[in-house]
Amino acid sequence: MKSKIKELRARYNLTQEDLAKKVGVRRETIVFLEKGKYNPSLRLANDVAKVLKTSVDDLFEFEE
Repeated sequence: MKSKIKELRARYNLTQEDLAKKVGVRRETIVFLEKGKYNPSLRLANDVAKVLKTSVDDLFEFEE
């Protein structure tokens, strides 16, 4: 799964640590999400999307 977290995070001048604090996870979780090494729960995906002012569908791209 690919995500646009890194590019949207940069748009809002948020560090990985900033985003992690806003959604209640560790910075490492954000790192793994950005690298596509972690599939988030629906709740986490929704929380990240809200902070980055986008939809879950726009934030994540599912690859087959």
